[in-house]
Amino acid sequence: MEKIVLVLDCGATNIRTIAVDAHGRILAVSSIPNNTQPDPYYPEYRIWDVKEIWKKFSQTTAAVLQKIQPNQIAAVTVTTFGVDGAPFTVRGEMLYPVISWQCPRTTPVMENIDKYIPLKELYRISGLQPYNFNTITKLIWLKENRPEVVEKMDYFLFISSIFLFYLTGVMTTDMTMAGTSMLTDLKNRRFSENILERIGFSSSLFPNLCEPGTVIGKTVKKASQSLGIPEGIPVVATGHDTQFAIYGSGAEEEVPVLSSGTWEILMVRSGNVNLDPELLRQGVTTEFDPIPGHYDIGVQWIGSGALEWIKNMFYHAEVHDKHIYDLMIKEAEQVALGSKGIRLDTSFYPGSADAGTGMITGLNMNSSRGEIYCAALESLACRTRKSLGILENAGNFTAQQLLVVGGGAKNKLWNQLRSDIIGIPVRVVDQKETTVLGSALFALAGTGLYGSPDEARQAVQYKTEDYVPAGNREKYESLYEEYVKFFESRKKTDTY
Repeated sequence: MEKIVLVLDCGATNIRTIAVDAHGRILAVSSIPNNTQPDPYYPEYRIWDVKEIWKKFSQTTAAVLQKIQPNQIAAVTVTTFGVDGAPFTVRGEMLYPVISWQCPRTTPVMENIDKYIPLKELYRISGLQPYNFNTITKLIWLKENRPEVVEKMDYFLFISSIFLFYLTGVMTTDMTMAGTSMLTDLKNRRFSENILERIGFSSSLFPNLCEPGTVIGKTVKKASQSLGIPEGIPVVATGHDTQFAIYGSGAEEEVPVLSSGTWEILMVRSGNVNLDPELLRQGVTTEFDPIPGHYDIGVQWIGSGALEWIKNMFYHAEVHDKHIYDLMIKEAEQVALGSKGIRLDTSFYPGSADAGTGMITGLNMNSSRGEIYCAALESLACRTRKSLGILENAGNFTAQQLLVVGGGAKNKLWNQLRSDIIGIPVRVVDQKETTVLGSALFALAGTGLYGSPDEARQAVQYKTEDYVPAGNREKYESLYEEYVKFFESRKKTDTY
């Protein structure tokens, strides 16, 4: 009987259980919406209720088990968003809820991080951008606001490790989750005693640091009864969703991957690491790759979030039409390159030199919504090229092609513009669940069904669609140069 992996996927939007076979095929999926809850101690703040999430995992797993045989399950693993976690005692008592990355309470902590350690030094060690939700800010917030919790705390468990603990009774720390914390030494692939000491903690706060693909234990009776799966199934550590999405895309080293959704996340797997302070200003983040000796270098900016704003603003009458995106693309296809001088910029994430609000220029009385939408696609394609240049410099490589995954990869016009403006082929990977697939590949290798994650990945049949640059390079180069000047002239006070 064919063996499968159960992936418990805790996303910010949905809680899911997915069954994946040994060839990377999705056999069954069940999903329930996820949501934050008010902090029981500070109602104005937001937390994740892990008991509620675990209950939803029980429901989604029960639905998946209706489509597979329980004795097919070779392994269970957990993937989720990074940074979030909670303080625990050694006996397994959670001392404070999981503070959500969506909660604003830690913003002042990051704004004043220099009182603990200078930001440039922090970046030089950890490689991470100063996101207000990084784990470092949560520990500092607990220390400054709930010292009695810190006094009782034996361990800090990342949210993926909490569910692994529920599954096995074993407390661990996955390497890819640790790499999102701003508490690690990037070059040495471990927690930084320097950073931790500066904020008043020790690396002993994090239990059993383990690599992805490690079997950390087997499902215990309580978890078996809760989820409805057999007792004694191997449980494999995976972790941070972004890292496994890159790996699951099939990307080899130095092949950049653009995850196109609400945010555009451009990352590359590289054997090189660069912690030049200038990259801090440029918005470059570098995290641990799931495989030792590799790094995931990335930049991000708002993507389809801006396109959704355009849809809601200019296509309001058709907003509920199921063919609305086809309509938007059709109108944009009628627009000549350059969108009649309309230029659009979107807001960028905090921490980069480009942080700010959006802007549209070049409008006149005859401007159409199709021209505005086309300008947005051109702008985002130019942003991709500019960011790719930053990434190439940080990773010391030259991109020969760009892989695109995610919801934005469905837009054929956008894909062609990316290829035309960047000047290299764009390959769309028709794999809707790259995060789940990446996690499953490590779980399959961890349980011995394959000799390594790479061997497991070779068994996957990837379907791709290629877009190649069109002619007339001079026009595309001219448009890009105009956008570079436009981006560089932007001020943080600009608004739509």
